[in-house]
Amino acid sequence: MFIEPDIREGTRGWIEVICGSMFSGKTEELIRRLKRAKIAHLNVEIFKPAIDTRYHHQNIVSHDESSIASVPVKNAQDILNLALDVDVVGIDEAQFFDESIITVCERLAEKGIRVIIAGLDMDYTGKPFGQMPALLSIADFITKLHAICMQCGSIASFSYRKNEKSSQVIIGEKDLYEARCRSCFTKGMAEQTLNVQR
Repeated sequence: MFIEPDIREGTRGWIEVICGSMFSGKTEELIRRLKRAKIAHLNVEIFKPAIDTRYHHQNIVSHDESSIASVPVKNAQDILNLALDVDVVGIDEAQFFDESIITVCERLAEKGIRVIIAGLDMDYTGKPFGQMPALLSIADFITKLHAICMQCGSIASFSYRKNEKSSQVIIGEKDLYEARCRSCFTKGMAEQTLNVQR
């Protein structure tokens, strides 16, 4: 479990990244950290990409239905304009933001703001997703979470898409995705390739 650093002097700005596959508890962990910041009487602003409307148009909601109020934004630059007079900024589903998310997070941290980001580190093909690799490289703290493989019950790091659509971004839940271990993910991808070739 991540415990916040005890920084008593100097700047407090830093970047935390929470990553992992779908169903690994990334949003739940983000919400936990943000609620702790609120308990500490810190000013908190929370953002999510406007395209993510799975559970709620405004709130960030985890798969276990924990939720916290947030502001949907169309692009990362909006976060800089809206994050005024805050101590902590939370950002969910960071993989959906454009490349300016990196500069936005760095600027916020340089202002002394604690930035907590959650996102998928890999897409449905097992490749690095969006700006997440760059965010991981500039992070001061990284937490990689794991799900449980929905095929064999092992530790899962991959988000397997159950249909064969090729668009990188298809927002969905258990109807479209399942967490898989490396072995079950590789097997499923091979089966999909065979189906396409038939």
